[in-house]
Amino acid sequence: MLELANLSVRFGGLRVLHDVNIQVPQGAIVGLIGPNGAGKTTVFNLITGLLAPDGGDIRFENQSLLGLKPHRITRLGLARTFQNIRLFKEMTLLENVVVGAYRQLRYGVLALTLGLPNFRRQEADARGRAMELLAWMKLDHKAHDLANNLSYGEQRRLELARALATEPKLLLLDEPVAGMNTGERAELMREIHAIRARGYTILMIEHDMHFVMGLCDRIAVLNFGRIIAAGLPEAIRRDEAVIEAYLGRDDETEGHAA
Repeated sequence: MLELANLSVRFGGLRVLHDVNIQVPQGAIVGLIGPNGAGKTTVFNLITGLLAPDGGDIRFENQSLLGLKPHRITRLGLARTFQNIRLFKEMTLLENVVVGAYRQLRYGVLALTLGLPNFRRQEADARGRAMELLAWMKLDHKAHDLANNLSYGEQRRLELARALATEPKLLLLDEPVAGMNTGERAELMREIHAIRARGYTILMIEHDMHFVMGLCDRIAVLNFGRIIAAGLPEAIRRDEAVIEAYLGRDDETEGHAA
């Protein structure tokens, strides 16, 4: 479904990504992991059109995404959440999710201004879909509360509901369990399994290794802008280059690390 081919990017004289290759099969949950500063969020920003690469290609369902604006990429069926939660804090939960649903609405300025039946019908459909997603995320009882009043874990779930409201084919999750407690993490893991079961494909960045290993079908490891390993979770767990990237090695500690 998604292929990153020889993707490279520089920020001034600093090479942030170098010949990155990642494949995301349809229906899979793929994890992108690596130490802080490895370039993971930069990969997401390239996929979603917030940044342009210096080299390589990004293809979604065999169509290049290069040069497309973020809203065009969203219309193709990609949606994302952010490492730092980006909600409309002074809007209600329902309004936040309806914003995501606007990708599906097809009415003009005249219909909006005059409140024509087509406008009213589509707005009602969007609100109905938003309520379904809030119920799925167990937030429907707070639909008319302000997003600013939610706990951190609830804000994460609301952001996920808003992303799903765009009706994506591929969902990009940037550190979805960051800041969550153990119970919230277990609940979100169940929700992501349920999302995949409904036919969505998922690419996620995450630092919680237990979460990644228990959820992902395949994992790619990024370090200093390069992919150093890719494969099944068990193979990644045993990979020496991955262990070194996370733990570090030197002559005195190598024996203890082993």
